Amino acid sequence: MTEDVVIAGAGPNGLMLACELSLAGVRPIVLERLPGRTQENRANGLVGQVVRALDRRGLYGRLSGSAEPPQPSPAFVFGAMPLDLSRLDDNPMYGLPVPQLRIEQVLEERALELGVEIRRGQELTGLSQDADGVTVEIAGPEGGYGLRTRYLVGADGGHSVTRKLCGIGFPGVTKDDSTSRGGHVTVPAELIDPVTGGLNVPGYGPIPPFMHHRTDHGLFVYAPFPTGTLVHTTEWHQDGDDEPMSLDELRRSIRRVLGVDLPIGPHDGEGPHQLRRRTGGNTRLAERFRDGRVVLVGDAAHVHSAIGGPGLNLGLQDAINLGWKLAAEIHGWAPPGLLDTYETERRPAAERVVMHTQAQSALIAPGPEVTALRTLFGELLRDERTVKHIADMMSGADIGYDLEGTHPLTGRPAPDLVLETETGSVRLAELTRTARPLLIDLTPDAALAGALRGWHDRVDLVTAPRCVPTALRCVPTALLLRPDCYVAWASDSPSPDGKERDTLRTALASTFGAAR
Repeated sequence: MTEDVVIAGAGPNGLMLACELSLAGVRPIVLERLPGRTQENRANGLVGQVVRALDRRGLYGRLSGSAEPPQPSPAFVFGAMPLDLSRLDDNPMYGLPVPQLRIEQVLEERALELGVEIRRGQELTGLSQDADGVTVEIAGPEGGYGLRTRYLVGADGGHSVTRKLCGIGFPGVTKDDSTSRGGHVTVPAELIDPVTGGLNVPGYGPIPPFMHHRTDHGLFVYAPFPTGTLVHTTEWHQDGDDEPMSLDELRRSIRRVLGVDLPIGPHDGEGPHQLRRRTGGNTRLAERFRDGRVVLVGDAAHVHSAIGGPGLNLGLQDAINLGWKLAAEIHGWAPPGLLDTYETERRPAAERVVMHTQAQSALIAPGPEVTALRTLFGELLRDERTVKHIADMMSGADIGYDLEGTHPLTGRPAPDLVLETETGSVRLAELTRTARPLLIDLTPDAALAGALRGWHDRVDLVTAPRCVPTALRCVPTALLLRPDCYVAWASDSPSPDGKERDTLRTALASTFGAAR
């Protein structure tokens, strides 16, 4: 028996891809070498457009515990410099403070609901492929076995076995001149500002919460997450101890960075609690994201600094981009070259994250010349246009795809809309939970509905007499959305003519294959 898709790795990216494939009618098998979910919390939240993407799959509410839609963050940080986002009319920066452990739990629960088979304690050890599929070799607790699949996806992290077995190079740079330390701690209540939530450090002064705070000796972060307060330092040319990471080591690091002692104690809440040290870091990009019928997503394809929290924003959107394209190939309606667009669309996104994380790393480094650069950069951040440019870059909102069409929305993320239907108001995000392509027709009498003839098996029609934009000055009258919620075609005409219907059919064919 040949499986449709095997995914190596049950981290957030592998689980997200499994959910996307299942929504598209493909049941993948997920292999995970660990016997259970990891207890190491590698991230503490989500930032960027991925928050909107999870809302569009009905996962935001599960993670946030709120029935309200996500709202943009009024402030963020770039290179340990504050970004005032409250001035922006169209703020693209969303945040969701939730531990990665919880993200993986929710994604696993959703995958199981959708019928995904997750095989834990199963490690990929070998692969070979031909024109029709991939044969994978797997080691499990009861011995090794083989599996035949049409496609194999490596979502197995920065040390990806999948990537190595395919012989895909992972060029980049490794730096070992910095040491980061972090841990969940308790802080005396009298040091916490009741208004700002920041930290008033005796002998030093106030430090805002959730912001990277740079000194001439390093970086300090105070993050009072709902699940526990996290304190983090980064130092340069300061080797770590040979012994396991301890609270005393973190205390000494804080003193070197801030120049004063901070009375921290062990975390007294429910675990697991993070207390770890990391030396150096990697910035690497795979030579290619695909090798025949093997595809890489997330950290298997790119690793970079964690500054600004872009990792899950990038990796989860890789999975959302890839899922519907793999499903189209398996169902037989993919237009020629569709799977190739996974790399042509997602590599530039990865390159952009690599660029801005390297730039931020340069801005937080020690030295008077960096301090001078930060002074200049601070002046630039007074310009609203600069703030918008950086916010778009860090959130991923500036990532557009090269799709055919002249409308300014073509190839861009779908705008937030509230549709006024006959049964009441509905947010666009509520219509995308099934991950089906959508033609949203806001023209009188649904003038474009006939253009869908031959694509009804792949594209759903949504009609509404009007809609309310949440961020657009000019409301389109029709939108064709891919499952990843990027616009494949758009129109502003209230009365589309034959030419516009032809361009719509062309977009349908080039995105979703020939009409049936």
